[in-house]
Amino acid sequence: MDRVIAKKTWTSKRILTIVGILAVVALIFSSWYFTSGKSRLNVDTERISISEVKKGAFQETIPVNGVVMPITTIYLDANEGGRVEERYVEDGAVMKKGEPIMRLSNTDLELGLVTQQTNVYNLLTQMQISQNASQQNTVSRLNQVTDVESQLREAKRIYELSKKLHEEKVIGSQEFKKTENDYNYFMQKKKLSDQIMQQDSLSTKQQLTQARQSYEGSQVALNVMRKKVGDLIVRAPVDGQLTSLDAEIGQSKTKGQRLGQIDVLSGFKVRVDVDEHYLSRINPGLFGEFTFAGKDYKLIIKKVYSQVTASRFQVDMEFVGAVPQGIRRGQTFQIRLAFSDEIEAVQVAKGGFYQQTGGNWIFKVSDDGKIAYKVDIQLGRQNPDNYEVLKGLKPGDKVITSSYENFGTMQELVLKQ
Repeated sequence: MDRVIAKKTWTSKRILTIVGILAVVALIFSSWYFTSGKSRLNVDTERISISEVKKGAFQETIPVNGVVMPITTIYLDANEGGRVEERYVEDGAVMKKGEPIMRLSNTDLELGLVTQQTNVYNLLTQMQISQNASQQNTVSRLNQVTDVESQLREAKRIYELSKKLHEEKVIGSQEFKKTENDYNYFMQKKKLSDQIMQQDSLSTKQQLTQARQSYEGSQVALNVMRKKVGDLIVRAPVDGQLTSLDAEIGQSKTKGQRLGQIDVLSGFKVRVDVDEHYLSRINPGLFGEFTFAGKDYKLIIKKVYSQVTASRFQVDMEFVGAVPQGIRRGQTFQIRLAFSDEIEAVQVAKGGFYQQTGGNWIFKVSDDGKIAYKVDIQLGRQNPDNYEVLKGLKPGDKVITSSYENFGTMQELVLKQ
């Protein structure tokens, strides 16, 4: 006897067909979800940094490195070339002005000094000989003048007597005329001897003046030569500490070669290296701060060296107020160089996000903390810790400040605890 067999509603084939359809639908939905909507990426919150936007005191600063230097450095150069014969002190010695540092030898200079001394002595001898000759000539001239004056007086006496006798008809005209001629002759001779005496006096003075000038010039040359020889002993130009001494016994030094330097110990300054990007913004009068031994100290820019080397330039800063106790030449500090006064501003912490966004946008965390989405922002000034926020964020907002390198082009991040 035949019996009716009930037909199965859920066959294996039918179940597989339904599963396949559902899989296709799920694939289509997921494809639509991830392509037609915003792209999303699951992110572990332990792998990112989330910071809160705050409002508070803000000052635009940059970190720079500074090296402590003496307030003044005097360089020691060889005024004269020579061979190093003796060193009186060692590098690092504290010197007083005028104390000897080293002695050089230069045979040519020493021989030149001897020659110049000989020339001076010869000129002095010649000047003395000339003076003696002038004195003797003057004495001779004076004797001649004295003789002429005596002869003139005698001729005048005879002439006056003859004139009287001639008027009384005691002597003849011929005899009177002779005494008159003798008197006139000695008068002319007296005038001539006076002129000769005057010219001789002027000539003698001129010769003595020339001789004295020649002697004085040779004395000046001798003093210059003595100074040049004296410069072979290198002395400290000021009170200070001798540093960077570069001279060994037996070493030859040329004129003008650097031998070392004297650091004036009356104070310190800080030589700072700055990136050339800030060259147009650095001017004397800007302030900076650094921390040493738990205390903050203030500096001010006094001089800007505009020469750029290896993309950096230098400035000199001096202390404002207290100077740290115990600092030494060559010590390095990290200085916060300020470009502005302190103001109240909205700010966000610095982080790796800036490298991918350029400060134009950031991932902002939703209020429920489950997702983070892109928002456009505008950043202003900065300091080592924060960026100034000009637009796009408000105090209390939370943002992702770590690097976005692994986020690609995602529009939203799903935050997983």
